Amino acid sequence: MPTNTLSDARCKGAKPSDKPYKLFDGGGLHLYVSTTGSRTWRLAYRLAGKPQTMSLGSYPEVTLAAARLKREEAKRSLIEGHDPMAPRRANRQCVTLVEAADTYWKGRKDVSTTYRTNAMRGIELHLVRLLTKNIGSITRDDLLAELLVMDAAGLHVYVRKVRMWVGQVFEWAVENGMANTNPAALIRPEKAFGRAKVTSFAALALREVPEFLERLALEGDLQSVLACRLLALTWVRTNELRMMEWSEIDETAKVWLIPAGKMKRDRDHLVPLSDQSLAVLKQLRARSRPEARYVLSAPHRMDRPMSENAVLTLIARMGYRGRMTGHGWRSVASTWANENGYSPDAIERQLAHVPDNKIRAVYNRAEYLTDRKKLLQDWADWLDSCGLRPV
Repeated sequence: MPTNTLSDARCKGAKPSDKPYKLFDGGGLHLYVSTTGSRTWRLAYRLAGKPQTMSLGSYPEVTLAAARLKREEAKRSLIEGHDPMAPRRANRQCVTLVEAADTYWKGRKDVSTTYRTNAMRGIELHLVRLLTKNIGSITRDDLLAELLVMDAAGLHVYVRKVRMWVGQVFEWAVENGMANTNPAALIRPEKAFGRAKVTSFAALALREVPEFLERLALEGDLQSVLACRLLALTWVRTNELRMMEWSEIDETAKVWLIPAGKMKRDRDHLVPLSDQSLAVLKQLRARSRPEARYVLSAPHRMDRPMSENAVLTLIARMGYRGRMTGHGWRSVASTWANENGYSPDAIERQLAHVPDNKIRAVYNRAEYLTDRKKLLQDWADWLDSCGLRPV
């Protein structure tokens, strides 16, 4: 098998992708590129018939030439009958899983604080028996035994998240010489875990929208009614609307910029505001106190958003329990837009479904902003024709 197949230019040009990948130089040496963009030299070899992986350091701190020298040194050790990892194992400091996880997740500045907290909590709550073990000693069977407890409890979706979160910790530990392998990578979720029933948020059929809006109009100008109107007009998730702040709205530009930390995918999201959306915001502004932070504040607490169940309670009171939800407006709007021939890219971007590695500055053309402004205004006009009018 040929060796020295890589070049410095190819190593420098290695960019992160949706999945980690390897650039091979031959002789077991490869550059591992993670989804976060880190690049690590690794050497794959066999010892007593078993596959081993040795981390040789991060690129570009360890150059291509230096990595090749380390490969040759490791080969000489193997020829002499020695494990090239033996000295490292002898000097390795005992690092527990919980210590490694804490260090790793505190260092992940590319994700939101909420995401880091959820990941750490998931590991601490569900991998209790492994937390104080040396991370390098944890095997696939050790990890699988704990994850299967979650799966047996019906946590079919969450167990996959915990496996992913702890797998990233193990990957980091391998890169930093704390472990030899990533046991999470040896567990195939589709075979190891059960599947949860796919559920979706209840949503109206398009033909049911006029009747729903007629019933909504009977509820007056309650805050929950105005919130339901905004959900319909903006296509955002209920929690994103609840957390909407006055400082995020640019009425002149007719846009609402949701910061990355509030978004499910942890990136900024720009929402065009139709004339009808601005009219609802004007109503909310009139009933809001000057010191209010949130557009939809909790009663008597200007420093807190309204209840997460406010819209759902309204819908149930209207007689639509199990037939419609606040989140359901996203499905209704998407169906309408697709049936009326609007750009699929603009629709997906408005729903914040587009992969973030294709998004650039907030106001640039890749946001499909012009298309989305027309899309939401046309949608708002259609809702008006169905009966969604200001009270």
